[in-house]
Order: sequence, then structure tokens, then C-alpha cells
Amino acid sequence: MKKALKNPGVQAFVASVICILLGLLIGYIVLLFINPEGAAESILNVIKNFFTWSKPKTQLKQFGNTLSKTMPLLMCSLSILFAYKVGLFNIGAAGQYVAGACACLYAALAWGWGWLPCMLFAILAGGVLGAVVGILKSYCNVNEVISGIMLNWISLYTANTILAKVKEVASPYTMYITDMNPSALLPNLGLDKLFGNNKYVTLAVPLALVIAIAVSVILSRTKLGYELKATGNNKNAAKYAGMKENQNIILTLVIAGGLAGLGAAMLYLTGYMRWECTQSSVPGMGFNGIAAAFLGGLNPIGAIFASFFIQHITDGGQYVNTNFYSSQISDLISSVIIYLCGFVLFIKITMNKAITRNEEKAAQKLKASDAKAEKGGVQ
Repeated sequence: MKKALKNPGVQAFVASVICILLGLLIGYIVLLFINPEGAAESILNVIKNFFTWSKPKTQLKQFGNTLSKTMPLLMCSLSILFAYKVGLFNIGAAGQYVAGACACLYAALAWGWGWLPCMLFAILAGGVLGAVVGILKSYCNVNEVISGIMLNWISLYTANTILAKVKEVASPYTMYITDMNPSALLPNLGLDKLFGNNKYVTLAVPLALVIAIAVSVILSRTKLGYELKATGNNKNAAKYAGMKENQNIILTLVIAGGLAGLGAAMLYLTGYMRWECTQSSVPGMGFNGIAAAFLGGLNPIGAIFASFFIQHITDGGQYVNTNFYSSQISDLISSVIIYLCGFVLFIKITMNKAITRNEEKAAQKLKASDAKAEKGGVQ
């Protein structure tokens, strides 16, 4: 058991489970304080999500909705962890996600592009925004957190202005891609039939999974991944070893930005959502990606499961009994869980300290026992 707990993967899993259980417990306590009558039912509905439906076909369809929103969250998670592995905190993923949404929607609705060029344009837009952060970091010594936060808001209001040209006259939302340009919709590849004829389950699902595996391989098994991580661990040492540290920082943020931009294309090019041109807050997908990255133990494969869980809980909030609680209570529960995800690394450090302390005590006892036996033998 002790050997298993020393494994980083096992530690990440245990820490994530602890955070999830604590989050659900706190959410349940909050529900009890508000109204104890419906607390148990509501928290169970949050956990069950699409399983609250009785018909299997409806369950599959709702599962498909959750899955379609998981993929963009996974991309944002990969964006965060890719940069973090290189020693950078890409909080600008939210703005890069916005840039990707703006690019793919405008290309689809204003220019009539197909889904592939729209997707590539979204990647380019996110990558350009990431490059701006990287250039400021490399050559002007501007902290990536500061520039990323500023660009989040610049991206939001720029997107609102640009997409206002392709919005409906009578509403603040952009026009329907299904009506204006069906060729911009991501292909289903027959996946829709597996999920109760859910047209929102598309190419994005297998593509996101392949990208997660690719990111894992790049970071752990390639020269590029080694150089990027070396630059993040010690910029001066990397420079001394002949690595191009500034270019590596820029490249890292370009890739991270491209991943976030791709995430937006995976959602908006399904037709599942439309952009609201009057929104005054940055979409939460980029920020939720931070939680998914840490809940997944900063591992691309772990991020797949963490992203699905966070989206599962978020969607499950819609099944809270609104007769007892306001509709915002679902956001509160999911927010508590997401907040606690930030303690995954803290729990792992605490576990390592506890294991080390126990090993030291065991070694001292063994040493004392050997000394006592040696003393007895001499007598």
C-alpha cells in the first residue's frame, strides 16, 4: 500500500478523489442550510446528471450533450497544463478561447468557409494571442499572468464588436450556422447515432482524445518536449546548454493558445451554442480548464477524465430541485468543487510529507532495535 502511494499517478488520483468528495460534501451542507427537505435528492441529481432520465435513449442523448461540451473544456485544460509543464501559467487561455470562437464564427457566417478552414482559423487566432503573451514575456519581461488577463478582456470586447456584424437583428446572438452555412458544421462521422441521434456529438470527440494523447507523447517522449520543459525549469541553464529559451517560451504559448482556440471551434462549430454579442464576462471554459488540469494531476490523460467530471457536475446542476433552491445553486456546487481542485497539488505534497515522516520513524525504530540487539549480543 505504501509503495502504491509513492506512485505519482496514484497520488494524483487519490488527491483528486478527496477534492471531489469534499466538494460534494460542502455542496450538500450548503443545500442542507438552505432547505434540508430537498438536499439529498438535489445532490444525487447533480451526481447522476443524465441518469436522472428514465429512458435509455434520452440518457444517451443527454450524455452526448455533456460529451460535446467536455471536448472544448479538455482543450482548454491541455492548454493550461502544456504551458504549466514549461513553467508558464497560461491564464490567458480564456482570451485565446474567445479569439478562437470569434475567428471560426466570423469565418463561417461572414465568409461562408467550410468547417476545416474555420477550425484552422480558430487555431491560428488562439496561437497569435498566445504569441503576443510569449513575446511580451520573452523580450519585455512582462509576466504572462498580467498580459494574459489583460488580453482576456481585450479579446472579449473585440469579439463582441466583430461578431455583432453577423448577429441576428432581433437578438444579441449570432446567427445559426445550421441555417446560414451548414458546411461549417463539424461532421458527425456516424457518432450521432450512437448517442440517441444527437447531432452535437461530432468529429470533436475523437479528435480531442487524439490530441490529448499527442500532447502526452510530445511532453514526455520527444526532444521538443524535453527542451521546452528544460527551458521552463531553468531558463539560464537551457540557454547555457544551447537551447533557444525565448523562442521556446513563445512556441509554448503559441501551442497553448492554439489548443484553446481549437477548443472554441469544437463547441461553436457543432451549432450547440451561439455567441452572445452583449456579454460582459469572459466565458468560464478557459478558467474551468485550470481546474481540469490540476484535478487531472497535470497529466494529459488525467485531464480527459477530469474534464468530463467537471462538465458532468456542471450539467448535473440543472437537475437541482428549483422548488427548494434557486437555479444558481447548481453553479455554487460546481464552483466549490472546481475551487477545491486547486488543492490537488497541496494534498499530494502533504501525502509525500506524511510518507517521508513515517519512513523516518520506521528507520529510527529499526535502528534502535538493531542497536538494542547488538548491545544484548555483546553482554
